[in-house]
Amino acid sequence: MSIEVGAIMEGKVTGLTNFGAFVSLPGNVTGMVHISEVSNTYVKELRDYLSEGQEVRVKVLAVAPDGKISLSIKQAEASPQPDEKPAPARPPRAPRQTRPNTWQGQQPSAQPATFEDMMAKFKQVSDDKISDLRRSNDSRYSASSSRRGGRK
Repeated sequence: MSIEVGAIMEGKVTGLTNFGAFVSLPGNVTGMVHISEVSNTYVKELRDYLSEGQEVRVKVLAVAPDGKISLSIKQAEASPQPDEKPAPARPPRAPRQTRPNTWQGQQPSAQPATFEDMMAKFKQVSDDKISDLRRSNDSRYSASSSRRGGRK
């Protein structure tokens, strides 16, 4: 039996490591399921989900040129079989009730701001930020030096 990407098959867990599980597939071939491909939930300890000798259903994710086979258990469970019907689509949501926004933002002025006005505003905001930063650094420095017995 040839191993093809996307194929779903049965296999047997032959070994467990910290990073994943080795699964023996038909045709005397071994692939690996990375710990992130075991379950849709976080897997801290692989032994909580799998045990050696356990039969598992896996999906082939990739076959490397050197023969390494990447497998997934969680994608095999999520993939519908050809004879299974996919889950029906959810009905569309009812539209949200419209409510007025509480934040109105700046109202556009009748005249567009000139370049000089924009530069003056930018300079004012910048100066405010720099003075806040200096005040913060000064208070931090004076508090830390008095605690450690530093220079005054």
